[in-house]
Amino acid sequence: MRIRSITLTNVRRFTDTARIEGLSDGLNVLCEPNEFGKSTLFDALQAVFFKAHTSSDKDVKALRPHVGGAPEIVVEVETDDGHFVITKRWMSKPTAKIEQDGRLIAQADEAESWIGRLLGGGDGGQSGLLWVRQGLTTLSEGSKKEKEAALEARRDLLSSVTGEVEAMTGGRRMDLALSRCKEELSNFATAGGRPKTGGPWKDAEQHVESLRLQHTELAGQVAQLRDQLDERKRKRRELEELENPEASAARKKRVADATAELQAAQRHADAVETEARKVDAARLAVTNVKSRLEGLRRDLKERDASVEARQAVAENAEAAQLALKAAEDSRTKAQREFDEAQEEYQSAQEALRASQRRQAALDGAERRKELKERIEKAEAARVSMESAAAEAAQGPDPRSMRELEELAGALKTAQALRDSKSASLLIRYAEGGQGKIKQNEEELPDDIPVPVTGDTDLVIEQIGTLSIHPGIDDYKDDSVETAENALIEELKRFNCTTIDEARDAAVQRDAAEQSRLEANAIFESLAPNGIEDLRKKLTAIPKLDAAELDVPTLEDAETRFAKAGDDRLTADTARTVEAERFSDARSESSKLDAALEAAQTREARAITALAQHGDTDEARLEDELSRAVTALEAAEALHSEKVKLAPDVHAAEATLKRVQSVEDAARADIARLKPALAALEANISRTADEAVEERLAETEQQLELAQAKLAGIEKEVAVLQKLQSVLEDARSEARDRYFEPVANELKPLLQLLWPDAELSWGDQTLLPSSLIRNGQEEPIDILSGGTKEQISLLVRLAFARMLAKQGQSALNRAGFAGDHSF
Repeated sequence: MRIRSITLTNVRRFTDTARIEGLSDGLNVLCEPNEFGKSTLFDALQAVFFKAHTSSDKDVKALRPHVGGAPEIVVEVETDDGHFVITKRWMSKPTAKIEQDGRLIAQADEAESWIGRLLGGGDGGQSGLLWVRQGLTTLSEGSKKEKEAALEARRDLLSSVTGEVEAMTGGRRMDLALSRCKEELSNFATAGGRPKTGGPWKDAEQHVESLRLQHTELAGQVAQLRDQLDERKRKRRELEELENPEASAARKKRVADATAELQAAQRHADAVETEARKVDAARLAVTNVKSRLEGLRRDLKERDASVEARQAVAENAEAAQLALKAAEDSRTKAQREFDEAQEEYQSAQEALRASQRRQAALDGAERRKELKERIEKAEAARVSMESAAAEAAQGPDPRSMRELEELAGALKTAQALRDSKSASLLIRYAEGGQGKIKQNEEELPDDIPVPVTGDTDLVIEQIGTLSIHPGIDDYKDDSVETAENALIEELKRFNCTTIDEARDAAVQRDAAEQSRLEANAIFESLAPNGIEDLRKKLTAIPKLDAAELDVPTLEDAETRFAKAGDDRLTADTARTVEAERFSDARSESSKLDAALEAAQTREARAITALAQHGDTDEARLEDELSRAVTALEAAEALHSEKVKLAPDVHAAEATLKRVQSVEDAARADIARLKPALAALEANISRTADEAVEERLAETEQQLELAQAKLAGIEKEVAVLQKLQSVLEDARSEARDRYFEPVANELKPLLQLLWPDAELSWGDQTLLPSSLIRNGQEEPIDILSGGTKEQISLLVRLAFARMLAKQGQSALNRAGFAGDHSF
């Protein structure tokens, strides 16, 4: 197969059709700067040959342009059967077709099969050995499926070039023997060597395990029968002891005595509690007096401190006002001087512009014509851009669209949650019935639950109205109404009533935005700094008139303008300095004014707080505190005396609880023992009738036979596993001979880069594992990226040369250098 041309449409940056043609036999070189689209071209080829037209995986989605569209790729190839055109389209209206001389010969799945046969297999066949994508350095990179396909292709290829192989030591006979061994073993075991579900080994294990469980269960039943006989004898003896009349009377007397002692202790405890409340009241009175005395002292202190602080701040604020006035006068003077310098600067600037216009007018006629044309084109582009921008502003942008979709999803979730929590109505109409049941003028469906979330009226044709009142429900909220209102309010922003209308509006907005971008690009190319800038430039090239003949020369005007600029800069610097000084003085004055206001507020607050104490003074509060302390001491003494004489209530409660628990336990034991004895009698009788001891002996015999069968299967599995290991070792030894044809083709290629270099091969992966040069063995993994790329390409060239000598075709006789090669 030879590729002759490639055409891309809507593939990444190629939104318009792009075509590469004129590819010939031999080496074809595609050389362009970065970001030109070379990688896109080769990713497109990868997709045509290795991605089904129905695929929508991440690789296919990556081909889609940012502005949208369906990627479409056309490849012309030449084979021994003639010229063919392969066309594939993904995403929207996916298509795959093969044409020859304008005639359709395959499409859809049949076209995919045709491409698979062209490549040598469904996964690329031997072409997987020769295709090199950008960034891939070994034959094993890619997805798991791609790795497995490439490995199988390498095995088939190596088997086809080995020639004669001794019997049972390699080649397809070895593969057949090993396959038969694995097949036999797979009937018994999994790939990990464990028993296979549904296989004879697993069944034998399960049978043994089942008999073991049955044996364990029967043995437990026999042991349980013996335990039940012992338990019945013990419970009978325990019941006789509990029902003795003298023991029952003694338990009841102990309960009555403990109850009387607890009641006496509780009465005394109530008296102690009364005295304790009196102590708390006296202590609270002392605390209140102390709090009032401390508050009075604190407010007196705060009043004196606030007066002193106000006086200090007032003096500083007055000085700051004087400094502010002086700074304001300096700033006004600096501003006046700057205004004078600015006036001179503007006058000099006007004179300079007049001189420049005079000079420009002498040779500006052609420039004026060019600028006029650019202004006209830019005006047209701006009109198009503004029209597209106005249209783009109508619909929701992507962020708003995502918010609308989230609100719509929230509404569906709330409705589903409400329906799942609410009551439902299920109607089944009789066959041949004429009437229907309606809710809000709509017929209710047959045999479909209808949620009932509130009071509902049902109209039954030819009968009347049925009112349903669900009553109070634990699930009551307005989540559905809230979600629905939120969606409606958001849709109103874009003059839409449904989410579908919003989606259509978003699509129209995207199209209008694309038109705006295109018009904007034209506008930017014509007027990068705006139309006004072009007009200014046009105005700057006036026609020379008589009045401009008397303007100063350009040199004199530039000298005057430079001096005026320096003077203005000096004045502006002085004005800035004085303005900063004024700002600092005003800030300081404002800060002190605020501090004075805060000090005055503090003083007023302190005077108000002190006034709340009325005519109370410290001496009166100290006397009141002394009387309250004396009352507290008397209450505490009386409470202490009561506590000393109090009996131990907890001990009395513990005694009553203990004797009561003995009585309750005795009654509970009697109530428990009687039905337990009856249940034991029934169980013993039932177990004796089931002959569990005879069944246990029979199960032991069956278990011995099943264990013997399992041992035989395990022995057979061990033999098969040993045979598989021996066969794999033999194939591994023979595999070294398989690499000889490839190594012979590879050796001269390697020596083009590194004299006397060799490659060693992986036993399992069939891939290069290390590079041997200058007597040193270097693993492939530690080599640089460039070296890996070189080895990858040389190995593929070796496979291609070997295929050519055997008369087999490779993927393509044309190679591409640069980012990709194949």
